[in-house]
Amino acid sequence: MTEWFTETLHPWLAQRLRIDRVLFRDKTEHQDLIIFENERFGRVLTLDGVVQTTEGDEFVYHEMMAHVPIVAHGAARRVLIVGGGDGGMAREVLKHRAVEKVTMVEIDRGVVDMSVEHLPSLSAGAFDDPRLDLVIADGAKFVAETDERFDVIIVDSTDPIGPGEVLFTAAFYADCKRCLTAGGIVVTQNGVPSLQGSEVTNSWNRLGQSFADVWFYVAAVPTYQGGFMTLGWASDDPAKRRHDVATVEARFAPLGIATRYYTPAIHQACFALPKFVIDLLK
Repeated sequence: MTEWFTETLHPWLAQRLRIDRVLFRDKTEHQDLIIFENERFGRVLTLDGVVQTTEGDEFVYHEMMAHVPIVAHGAARRVLIVGGGDGGMAREVLKHRAVEKVTMVEIDRGVVDMSVEHLPSLSAGAFDDPRLDLVIADGAKFVAETDERFDVIIVDSTDPIGPGEVLFTAAFYADCKRCLTAGGIVVTQNGVPSLQGSEVTNSWNRLGQSFADVWFYVAAVPTYQGGFMTLGWASDDPAKRRHDVATVEARFAPLGIATRYYTPAIHQACFALPKFVIDLLK
């Protein structure tokens, strides 16, 4: 009998992915974790019944959350990743040779261990890079207490339920601001606006309490149902999200980074929001 993974996104919407082979199914210290194979999307990681990433389309999300802020910053040396246990975000950040240290704070060691074992293509050796400092801890607690400062903070969180809920609060964003160097940038995962508009509105208001320049940018990830997703952007330097294509190209081309989604033109264009998303900024 064919087995399906059903992700109930809302009372009126669900998506199903065929489970061709289960690689891991158990409860970690914090979450229910399933890793399975699907003919189209390859290996799929789910937490608490929600698809987190797949081999087939993870590059979209990871490239856009890593390269947009780092290229926009122009001189990032120290990067903090909150979450990101599958290792994909660390992989993309570490492609920037000028980045001297990446601190990755993940609450669930089980996600890291199972991803390394069953989804090695996502981290692609990132956990062995000497520039990566993996900290198993609560990300909100870390940013509230650390003495370190970062040029870019990437909040690679789950949706605002369960362990990820605290990563969408005004207090957390204020703590991120405290941890940033002058001109630093914070980017966040903010869901699919056509279905989760309140995430955009809430983050707009909460980030705005701490940062002078708050906006969103978009990327299309096939397994995140409902159209493109929004990624939050916060900085005190408005110029950093207003680079023209020529500037982005001049910064990105010498890096020699191979991408499958991100381009300088996409970088510049992704900040253009459709009217219905702008209407959520209230």
